[in-house]
Amino acid sequence: MEPLDIQAIVRQAIQEYAAAEQAKSEPAHQAELLEERKRREQLERQVHDLVEENQRSRRLAEEAERGSAIRAELQRLGVAKIDLAFKAVQDAVHREDDGRMVAHGDAGDQCLKDYLAGFVAENPEFLPARIAGGTGMTATLKAPAAGRETVELHSIRPGMSAEEMQRVREEIVRVASQTFRGL
Repeated sequence: MEPLDIQAIVRQAIQEYAAAEQAKSEPAHQAELLEERKRREQLERQVHDLVEENQRSRRLAEEAERGSAIRAELQRLGVAKIDLAFKAVQDAVHREDDGRMVAHGDAGDQCLKDYLAGFVAENPEFLPARIAGGTGMTATLKAPAAGRETVELHSIRPGMSAEEMQRVREEIVRVASQTFRGL
């Protein structure tokens, strides 16, 4: 008979017990790792979506700012057809890395003000007409000189003479022109 090695038997039993315990807990660890991986991937997707949304918002804000800067400068230059002029120049204007608005024209990159001033000078059809009127335009009444007698509302009645009616019309034109001028 061989001598029994108690230490070897105890060591073997402990190893078997540890292996059994590890086998029991390993699926739980695997499930926990899988769960953590899913959570991490979901958070990564959310962060990615937020980054994309932020980039879209920045692009939209930059587009709105660019559009308002172009429109404001066109308005400052006296352009009457702002929307039409904006459509004509919007693709040439962009923002530099340092934040300046520049436009790429025939003379290369120019600041926004210079480019739009040149554009308006080359395209005067966007400015208001210099001479009001034209074929088919009816004559308008001019405001009478100051110092004339005003017309009271209760004095306007059916059957007025032609001179009185003309005087009422002139007074209406005078009051309307003062109102539009902000006087």
